Amino acid sequence: MELTGAIWRKSTRSSNGGDTCVEVADNVSGIVGVRDSKDRQGPVLTFAPRAWQTFVATVKTR
Repeated sequence: MELTGAIWRKSTRSSNGGDTCVEVADNVSGIVGVRDSKDRQGPVLTFAPRAWQTFVATVKTR
């Protein structure tokens, strides 16, 4: 998956100055990228936008 131009963001609720969370890039057409904020050069998980929306909605209900 090509993530050139991805704009990564992390939750405003992250702790330790944002070092213990994931970052999400949802500005790339057709995919949502997720990576570890401590390993920005490491692997990236990618999801279809609909799958990511379903995941986030489910987490919010817990």
